[in-house]
Amino acid sequence: MRNDFNQYLNYHKTNGGTGRLFKFQFIDYSEGYLKLKGEFSSETLNPSGTVQGGQMNSMLDDVTSLLFIFESQGRHYPNSTNLHTIHHRPLFEGEAIATAEIIKKGKNIVTIKGELFNTEEKLSATLLHTAMIMDSNFKM
Repeated sequence: MRNDFNQYLNYHKTNGGTGRLFKFQFIDYSEGYLKLKGEFSSETLNPSGTVQGGQMNSMLDDVTSLLFIFESQGRHYPNSTNLHTIHHRPLFEGEAIATAEIIKKGKNIVTIKGELFNTEEKLSATLLHTAMIMDSNFKM
C-alpha cells in the first residue's frame, strides 16, 4: 500500500506547490482513512512564531483531497465548496501528523474530516471538507 500511495505523493510533490512545501510522508492507510506526517517550515509561521492558521487549513485540504483522489484511483478530484476549520491549539515549526477520514461520499458531493496533531499527539485543528466530485484526467 505504501508504494501505491507514494506514487500519488510524488505526483503531488512534483505538480503542486504545497506538495513540496509540506514534505508529506506516508504513515497509514485503510479504506476511508489516511494518515500522513507533514512538516511546517519557517515560511509557514506568523510573526508570533506559530504556524499561520491558513497553512494548517492548507495541509488539511491537501490530506483530505489526497485520500479522495487515491480512493478514486485518480478518476476524480474534490472541487472544494466549503472548508470549515476549528483551531484547538497552536502548532510550531516542525513535524505534524495529518489524518483524513471520509464521512460521506455521494454521487456528486463528498464530505471528509481532517485532523492535525502536534508532536505530542494532541489535536491542533479539525477540518470539515465538503466538495463537488469532479472527473479527473490524472495520470501518473
